[in-house]
Amino acid sequence: MLDATLKTQLKGYLERVTQPIQLIATLDDSAAAQEMRQLLTDIAEQSAQVSVSERDEPGVPRPSFAIARPDGSVHLRFAGLPLGHEFTSLVLALLQVGGHPSREAPELLEQVRALPGRYRFTTYFSQSCQSCPDVVQALNLMATLNPRIEHVAIDGAAFQAEVERLGIMAVPAIYLDGEPFGNGRMGLAEILAKLDTGSTTRAAEAIKAKEPFDVLVVGGGPAGAAAAIYAARKGIRTGVVAERFGGQVLDTLAIENFISVPHTEGPRLAAALEQHVREYEVDVMNLQRAKSLVAGSDGFELQLEGGAALKARSVVLATGARWRQMNVPGENDYRNKGVAYCPHCDGPLFKGKRVAVIGGGNSGVEAAIDLAGIVAHVTLLEFDAKLRADEVLQRKLRSLPNVRVIVSAQTTEVLGDGQRVTGLSYKERASGDSHRVELEGIFVQIGLLPNTEWLKGTLALSGRGEIETDARGETSLPGVFAAGDCTTVPYKQIVIAMGEGSKAALSAFDHLIRSSAPAQDPARQVA
Repeated sequence: MLDATLKTQLKGYLERVTQPIQLIATLDDSAAAQEMRQLLTDIAEQSAQVSVSERDEPGVPRPSFAIARPDGSVHLRFAGLPLGHEFTSLVLALLQVGGHPSREAPELLEQVRALPGRYRFTTYFSQSCQSCPDVVQALNLMATLNPRIEHVAIDGAAFQAEVERLGIMAVPAIYLDGEPFGNGRMGLAEILAKLDTGSTTRAAEAIKAKEPFDVLVVGGGPAGAAAAIYAARKGIRTGVVAERFGGQVLDTLAIENFISVPHTEGPRLAAALEQHVREYEVDVMNLQRAKSLVAGSDGFELQLEGGAALKARSVVLATGARWRQMNVPGENDYRNKGVAYCPHCDGPLFKGKRVAVIGGGNSGVEAAIDLAGIVAHVTLLEFDAKLRADEVLQRKLRSLPNVRVIVSAQTTEVLGDGQRVTGLSYKERASGDSHRVELEGIFVQIGLLPNTEWLKGTLALSGRGEIETDARGETSLPGVFAAGDCTTVPYKQIVIAMGEGSKAALSAFDHLIRSSAPAQDPARQVA
């Protein structure tokens, strides 16, 4: 099941295990069960601390396996094979059940241990989803730390009948005690914030007590991380406020144009960014959404949605961007019920079905190509009179027999039966004729929208809502700088965002030096 390279890597990881691990399989006669049996055997062969057994347990999915301790204090299970992006989740679960400590913040670990009551979580994932491991790993860790917490991670593609019964059309899909708990990427802190309602108030009180920062960075993507590092290296008091550290990089699958790194994946790069930032004396405040920025005589006040406020002598805005929506009737009604924005995450849930991709740029054409290998048929709709993707991608698209391309098409409505998507309507821009396409899924790939609505009226924004900056990254508000995808700087690329973030931090430092320099004595100047 595992090749020689993976076995060698796994053996090295399992050397860190300090206590016995039991792999308890509940199998059936399927081919997937045979693969699972071989996977567990391969794992056990890499460490004397790991044992494998089979047990006929009623009420659990088949095939599945539990990762347990001999004392029965851990309730953690994988249903289906945790491969693809979830192989890392499997390795981490083995290490943590085996006694290897987590790298999560100590205060979060204590918060998990102190949770009262019992919690039974189920997560549905797909092996190609880059957002799913965050959820799976967080809930696995919680089940490892607290014996009152149970977690079952289920591969939706392997249990398609159950996915259909529950109406799951987007992953990760999280259930608590059989009821929907959340959809989409969630880390440990976000899950705890939903469970422990007092944590938000405590966080706000802690933020209110903080001293003013020399540089306050708003945003935790590549631009924000670079700005924080460059500011901290100057020895000045630096803080980062982020809604989710990593930003849109967390939603990026393959990165092959980050200079000197031939290939990486978004979540891995985001984790490396955060780890690098935390090597410096940077105060990172995660899960915080900015509400407004107010300029005062002694600097700036950043007001947060949670009710707290932070003061700073200078600010670097690096709020990034998000997927642009179609803004047509039915889109919000059927979000996660057939309307999706990540083909890598949700594509496997539409196996054998008909889908549409909205957008003919590189993202849209790449999505159509990927989906064509999974679904029955893809209809790609482009507003412009021609596709805008690179020619090499267009050639690949045209070679696929189950793809139809419609240009000069304006999507006008998402159609559904109240539970899920059943089709879409579009209008021919040339003739004005309307048409309906029967399908089960719609993947929206029409570009990005800057996260700057909260700054309207505060500083100069372009017609597209981007923050206007000069060559130094300075905005129209002295002392406030900006970088990355939220700005007018062309070419929204990770490497460019990092460079712009570094430049903005250096400009902020220069601003602080000049604004704090003592005034020259007129008598000395005359002399």
